[in-house]
Amino acid sequence: MKLHNLRPAKGAVHKEKRIGRGEASGHGGTSTKGNKGQQARTGYKRKMAHEGGQMPIQRRIPKRGFKNPNRIEYKVFNLGQIDQLVEKYDIKEFSPENLYTNGLISQTDRVKILGNGELKAKIPFKVNALSGKAKEAIESAGGSVEIVK
Repeated sequence: MKLHNLRPAKGAVHKEKRIGRGEASGHGGTSTKGNKGQQARTGYKRKMAHEGGQMPIQRRIPKRGFKNPNRIEYKVFNLGQIDQLVEKYDIKEFSPENLYTNGLISQTDRVKILGNGELKAKIPFKVNALSGKAKEAIESAGGSVEIVK
């Protein structure tokens, strides 16, 4: 085998498709574009969600509800959960920083304490919000509460 004998494998090389060069090319007439019209022209872009004149789905389905852009989402902890968390993670202060370091919340989460359950641990709380019942229970258990913004 020598360099002048090298050839591509049979069927590996294809002829260039010459479009719009007459009927004899096999790609004349409509030039592989289907029929004539807007879609055969250059620069054609179909509108997003266009359904061929049928009423689009975003207009057929009625609008419902409302998303309040000013809503504040909280990660909620009940008093019943707090004893278990303090015991499991050895938490000395119940604050967003400690919860984040233990992987219980993400860094931007806000923490709210609700009054469901009983609290036995006497620890300080630094939270973003809490219910009145939770505040009473924490203070009666000997803990302190600080609201952090």
